[in-house]
Amino acid sequence: MGVVAPMAGAQQAAVPAELQQLDATVERVRQQFDVPGVAIAVVKDGKVVLERGWGVRELGKPERVQADTLFAIASNTKAFTATSLNLLAEDGKLKMDDRVIDHLPSFRMSDPYVTGDMRIRDLLSHRSGLSLGAGDLLFWPTTTYSNADVVARLAQVPLKNGFRDRYAYDNILYAVAQQVIEKVSGQSFADFLQQRIFDKVGMADTRYNADHLKPGDKAAVGHAKFDFTDLRPVPPLTWSNNAGAGGIYSSVHDLAKWMNVQLAEGKLADGTPLFTEKTQQQMWQMQIPQVVPKPSVPELEAARPNFAGYAEGWSLSDYRGQKLVWHTGGWPGQVSRLTLVPGQNLGVVVLTNQESGAAFNAITMSVLDAMLGAQGNDWVAAYAASVAKAQGNADEGWAKHEAARDAKSKPSLRLSGYAGTYRDAWYGDVFVEQKAGKLRLRFGATADLVGTMEHWQHDTFIVRWDNRSLNADAFVNFSLDPDGKVREVRMQAVSSLTDFSFDFQDLLLKPKAE
Repeated sequence: MGVVAPMAGAQQAAVPAELQQLDATVERVRQQFDVPGVAIAVVKDGKVVLERGWGVRELGKPERVQADTLFAIASNTKAFTATSLNLLAEDGKLKMDDRVIDHLPSFRMSDPYVTGDMRIRDLLSHRSGLSLGAGDLLFWPTTTYSNADVVARLAQVPLKNGFRDRYAYDNILYAVAQQVIEKVSGQSFADFLQQRIFDKVGMADTRYNADHLKPGDKAAVGHAKFDFTDLRPVPPLTWSNNAGAGGIYSSVHDLAKWMNVQLAEGKLADGTPLFTEKTQQQMWQMQIPQVVPKPSVPELEAARPNFAGYAEGWSLSDYRGQKLVWHTGGWPGQVSRLTLVPGQNLGVVVLTNQESGAAFNAITMSVLDAMLGAQGNDWVAAYAASVAKAQGNADEGWAKHEAARDAKSKPSLRLSGYAGTYRDAWYGDVFVEQKAGKLRLRFGATADLVGTMEHWQHDTFIVRWDNRSLNADAFVNFSLDPDGKVREVRMQAVSSLTDFSFDFQDLLLKPKAE
């Protein structure tokens, strides 16, 4: 691979011998998983040993990915949100075990006990009783709701598990965390991040959100496989109403600095503390354990951890006797992973502009093996096998739907009988409209969720979204009352490959009273 030219100000030497095969690995990954562009940084013992890019920022255009190319880091933002709350705790402005309602008196969950006992720390730990991705449709894809709207609507989002009973990943409580930060600090979250973290760490090119990108910023363009097959660019998305869960845009150049601060137990490059060692330990303290699933394919057995859990904005697990502190980020068109190995003073971040978790995992595991002196694992092949298995499961699921379908059945009602305005208690209004002899479904606050409904069987339709990059077509099932009027509507994603943030299954749509 030779010597990588260092970025201005980057503390980087020749590529270490352990990473001489990385070029070949990354190109295999890009080809195997159809990834236009990848950026990687590796830090070791306080130094940046590699930071560079491969491929292009956008298909069909010449601009190359470099170490300072900006990507949406999505849920890697959560560690910044957790750090922000802990900085306010160090300031004496809150305690992590304060009740949320003591700082946000209007805060409500759907259960009064959970409302009253929810602590600041609980907002970060995915143990609230919400189900996977519950409430994500309030901001995914981009909606017209404000952060205040999202937090207010949380009161109607159903709880499916017991409070602090089990791990279930959510984003919506980070919208509450964002509101706590703003209320307690007296600053916008954007200003707080800039002044208390980005400026101090030296993350000069990092941006609060897509709508804070500046002219001249070298931002990657996300890519998705339309209808799961056709790779094309997608427009940028913004989460200004829940930036605390996943808003930040950053580069591997800036994230290398962030990793070094984390690995130095909160110390900045000049030795002064961004946060204390005690705070660092607390943020990496497991708050809720996770079930360790059996690998989807035998090839991934070597990656199976002995334990897994979630701390404050960080995932915890182990690999080859080493504790891992890490997180992933998923975004329309861009996904990423940042991994720390504290016992080796090692960190690796992988940013990509395609929706392939297999790509960032294959690269991350290859780098970890190289830096830990492990050999024999072909992680590109292993994750390719996992992708093939997931696709096979999705195909099998669709085949089961087709086998169970009564294709000769007719709708119980005329199409006009299904048309109307429906309301879900937490999302709001969804419209079913008859146009040109077809039914169209439209989510009132979400411009991207508009599509045509095709009859499937009986009183069930499939909505095919106009935006084919979503890969989120859904069954729409109408339940009728004894008089043949629609009583309620339920939805669920057609494909098991659909992102969990399309939480259609949590909607209970009722006809809206005239």
